[in-house]
Amino acid sequence: MQPNQIKDLAAHCEQFRTPNTGIAIGQIVTTVIPFIALIGAMYFSLDYSYWITLALSLPAAGMIIRFFIIQHDCGHGSFFASKTANDLTGRLISIVTLTPYAYWQRAHALHHATSSNLDRRGFGDIDTLTVAEYKALPLMKRINYRIYRNPFIMTFVGGVVHFLIIQRLPFTVQRPSRKMTSSVLMLNVAIVVVYGAIGALFGWVNFVLIFAPIVVFSGAAGVWLFYVQHQFEETHWSRDGEWDRKTAAVLGSSYYQLPGILNWFTGNIGLHHIHHLCSHIPNYRLQECMAAKPELASINRLTFWESLKCAHLALWDEDSRRLVSFAQA
Repeated sequence: MQPNQIKDLAAHCEQFRTPNTGIAIGQIVTTVIPFIALIGAMYFSLDYSYWITLALSLPAAGMIIRFFIIQHDCGHGSFFASKTANDLTGRLISIVTLTPYAYWQRAHALHHATSSNLDRRGFGDIDTLTVAEYKALPLMKRINYRIYRNPFIMTFVGGVVHFLIIQRLPFTVQRPSRKMTSSVLMLNVAIVVVYGAIGALFGWVNFVLIFAPIVVFSGAAGVWLFYVQHQFEETHWSRDGEWDRKTAAVLGSSYYQLPGILNWFTGNIGLHHIHHLCSHIPNYRLQECMAAKPELASINRLTFWESLKCAHLALWDEDSRRLVSFAQA
């Protein structure tokens, strides 16, 4: 893709960055009410069959993803026009997503500023080695990397560890600011208070039976979404001297074409190339942006079934400029 084409796409996306307060409030209402209803239904289903409880945990986990996308937009300052409204909403939702608002906001900004830059890896992304780097590792480190990149470990185990443990610690970014550290610590206090009250109300066994599967499923879905947004065969990586933010946004981010109901749960975050081109577009305007520029729908398009083939990709081949599997390295 030529630089002038990328510049044209970026200019187009800038036209859709204006928030709509009515739509934003409606999105909150249609997230909060169904989520509360699902938690209530899961609680009462415990008297009948835990299989019903588990079935209900799937849409409940989907609502957590939807909460996360709203918090994500608030962090970008795109959900509401008001910074105060964005910050207040984002902080309240963080109690549900278990994700410290100010800490994650900064870490995610670094992700946008370094995405697809081989010389600035490690900011809010999936750890990715080049073929040469992997081959130069001693045996135990290669084994550790293989375990880390195992799809089941990364999604189901990694999701739980990340949301329950790693995000409780203010050390994943070097030299975090006082604001970032405070965000983590204050959220930890809020989690103890809020979920302690819920556990006392529901009973601790019921609390675990209800919330454990939600955390597992939402964590796995969240990690998978983040994975497939940048980890696909024809993605883009470049060295610092060649790296360009807009080029990286278009070529290094996927368009994850999901069914309508999954787009609703995921807040259209599958249109990730558009989001990286202009992070100030609220999630509820991403589809509108793509519809007005049809060529956006043909860039790095992945269907759900096609995306499953990305699970085995683990190394960046600098020669072929493709993400490859261990077997291909």
